[in-house]
Amino acid sequence: MVAAAFVFAIQDGLSRHLGGIYNILMIVMIRYWFFAAFVILVAARRSGIRAAAATRQPVLQAFRGFLLAGEICVMVTSFVLLGLVESHSVFACYPLIVAALSGPVLGEKVGWRRWTAIAIGFCGILVILQPGVSVIDPVAVVPLIAASMFALYGLLTRYAARRDSAATSFFWTGTAGAVATTAVGMWFWEPMARADWGWMALLCCFGVLGHWCLIRAYDLAEAGAVQPFAYLQLVFAAAVGIGIFGEPLRPAVVVGASIVVGAGLFTLWRARKRAAG
Repeated sequence: MVAAAFVFAIQDGLSRHLGGIYNILMIVMIRYWFFAAFVILVAARRSGIRAAAATRQPVLQAFRGFLLAGEICVMVTSFVLLGLVESHSVFACYPLIVAALSGPVLGEKVGWRRWTAIAIGFCGILVILQPGVSVIDPVAVVPLIAASMFALYGLLTRYAARRDSAATSFFWTGTAGAVATTAVGMWFWEPMARADWGWMALLCCFGVLGHWCLIRAYDLAEAGAVQPFAYLQLVFAAAVGIGIFGEPLRPAVVVGASIVVGAGLFTLWRARKRAAG
């Protein structure tokens, strides 16, 4: 999971670079072509494509794939507008949104401790955005939208798991996302410089490598045990943003992100403890 967090942070840096030059929809479309090829290859080697594609809830599975593809487009837009540091600092609140929505979406009980952590976490978001100190830039809402979309995607994935296997959900995530991004991205195709095709190929390779690391992590350990390490992506992405793109690190971002991550880790711990009985 640590390796996955590192790889995805590098991928985010590459997305920020290419998204600042070319149309973001085209970049995400090409990235999804490689992701879909990887998903199909994994399905063919493990259980067969027909078995992986078999589902009793195709509308839900397709919507999950479309939702994740849209979230990636929104997040890459945030990288271009805000940079990696501030985007990931706000995006880190997605486990809190998951916890807040798990009641109405999944029918789970959220106790007062987790509600308190959720409230504290969103106070951390306010520390980052600093309302009242200055006028909030509307683009600061973009990573919050991405976090909400990713949280809903995570909840729908858990809902889909009640009737479909993880392999089926993974297959639909890649293939449905590829269909959606191609249907939209093909209208925004633009010529790419030869050197940038090298960066594009690297982006696609890192995307595949990151998902392979995730699969291996979940093969070797329970999701609840390794999920907290995913927060390291914030650290790695901040290092890329500061070291390569020269992004500033505001004290308010450090304090706010620490509050958000701390609250998120607490909600993960409480959820795991509750699941253990």
